[in-house]
Amino acid sequence: MTSISNYINGQLTPPTRGNYIDLVNPSTGDVYSQVPDSDISDVEKAVNAAEAAFAEWSATSIEERSRVMTKIADLIEANLERLAKAESLDNGKPIWLAKQVDIPRASSNMRFFAQAITQFATNAHEMTNAINYTLRQPLGVVGTISPWNLPLYLFTWKIAPAIAAGNCVIAKPSEVTPMSAFLFSEICIEAGLPKGVLNIIHGDGLKVGAEMTKHPKIKAISFTGSTRVGAEIAKVAAPVFKKVSLEMGGKNPNVIFADCEYEKMMKVTMRSSFANQGQICLCGSRIYVEASIYEKFKTDFVERTKAMKVGHPSDDSVNLGAIVSKPHYEKILSCIELAKAEGGKILTGGEAIFPKGYENGYYIAPTIIEGLPANCRTNQEEIFGPVVTIAPFRTEEEALQLANSTQYGLSATVWTENLGRANRMAKNIHAGIVWINTWLLRDLRTPFGGVKSSGVGREGGFEALRFFTEPKNVCIRF
Repeated sequence: MTSISNYINGQLTPPTRGNYIDLVNPSTGDVYSQVPDSDISDVEKAVNAAEAAFAEWSATSIEERSRVMTKIADLIEANLERLAKAESLDNGKPIWLAKQVDIPRASSNMRFFAQAITQFATNAHEMTNAINYTLRQPLGVVGTISPWNLPLYLFTWKIAPAIAAGNCVIAKPSEVTPMSAFLFSEICIEAGLPKGVLNIIHGDGLKVGAEMTKHPKIKAISFTGSTRVGAEIAKVAAPVFKKVSLEMGGKNPNVIFADCEYEKMMKVTMRSSFANQGQICLCGSRIYVEASIYEKFKTDFVERTKAMKVGHPSDDSVNLGAIVSKPHYEKILSCIELAKAEGGKILTGGEAIFPKGYENGYYIAPTIIEGLPANCRTNQEEIFGPVVTIAPFRTEEEALQLANSTQYGLSATVWTENLGRANRMAKNIHAGIVWINTWLLRDLRTPFGGVKSSGVGREGGFEALRFFTEPKNVCIRF
């Protein structure tokens, strides 16, 4: 059993105090590696390395930064199989899913921002007797904290714009799923990323994430994770005027009108409900269906869900793999019990699965629940698992009211062929992202983020580059 290392100042290094956390394979329940249990001493080393590297990296030409990032993207693609297996081993998702989505997207993130920085322009404002122009300068040392559900995908989504803009980064991946970030550090060494530009510190949130958030030399924090942790970060960052970007929870509505393209809607709804075991912040966990097609939808949805295969991630025929960890597995099962107590009817699923040979793994059947009011805990709190609720609606106004009935506002999906209705719903739904007749179709140039308890700020495209830079106005009198 090998141990994962931190990546500080261009080198793979053990944690300063020599402490480690067991890393569990969720598909078997077995410990298979150890991850550093880092603390403030490791954060300090990383900050010192980043500070020392900043002057040179920020002065490095855009073309050179772009070249190094493109090399990293190439190496991610060259290591597709290895990275996908590591992602599956850590997270429990099917290997085929990691190969199709997670690892290609990680490469795309690096490649996109390698090019985006070459197109990042500033403004000039001419006066009768002067001209103003804007400089966009890197912040310095910045911190990124990424989650366990899409480990390398969201890890690169944050560090790519940060280093492209000329910052040096302290990055904390989830201690639950650190393996692909560790392999990424090896890729950075091979690609020739200058030492100190990126530093990866493994460990839990209290010993690493919290220390990063309050560190005076870390100028910004980009965080993806729970609303509870995001609120703590905001509380610490606000008094010291640290920039924050918070992408947090979701309880996303999927609103289906009777005039939708039915078969297309059904195929996509299966994905938007249960992809990655429902562990995507954008999954549509509240499904509202127009009353005239509700019974047909329910019958078809239940039938197709029952046919989904749950099993070991190495099996290319499975639709769902393992839940990421035992605590999260137990949380999801407790949420299902809560739904029953609230009066919900389990139409299918609602139970743990024990695949032959992998009985100690963390598997849950995809679950559909009916008969719950909009204001119950099951429809208000994020479950983050393969669990959805369904309910009918009768009018567009009622559908909109239901869609907006939670504290969250990350994304929404609307299915209708009525162009006017699509635009009305898109305008009035409280969400940062609205998909019409599709789901998870992403253009990396567009702003990404939520409203209400789902987040503050936007990632993606030039929005991310703006976050990781500071504007400075220069006025020259003629």
